Amino acid sequence: MDSIAVNTGARCQMIDVTAQVRAAARKSGVKSGMCIVFVPHTTAAVTINENADASVPRDILAGLDRIAPADAGYEHSEGNSDAHIKSSLVGCRVSVLVEKGELVLGTWQGIWFCEFDGPRARKLYVKVVADAGA
Repeated sequence: MDSIAVNTGARCQMIDVTAQVRAAARKSGVKSGMCIVFVPHTTAAVTINENADASVPRDILAGLDRIAPADAGYEHSEGNSDAHIKSSLVGCRVSVLVEKGELVLGTWQGIWFCEFDGPRARKLYVKVVADAGA
């Protein structure tokens, strides 16, 4: 299992981590299997979405802000309930197929680390598991 450091610079931010995850998958030596990307934080997430147009992550963050605004009168005393909600909606894990030693992603797909309570020093874990008998 690999750990990837992610340093965020804003309260809400999406960072394309495709290259780092791809490098971890290649380093594993697995030719056919599954790459699991996991975020061990309750106010961050990971997702797969378009990485060709910079307006897409901005639109995703804006949409999440409409669903869970920061100032909605939550009871949680730390003042980051919106971040917990966004993290739960997006999710803490994605899985990507691995074939011929490469991630199987669509033409426009990338893997995004989603920060909802930054800026912070974060991490994500990457584990690549070979197919049985591979």
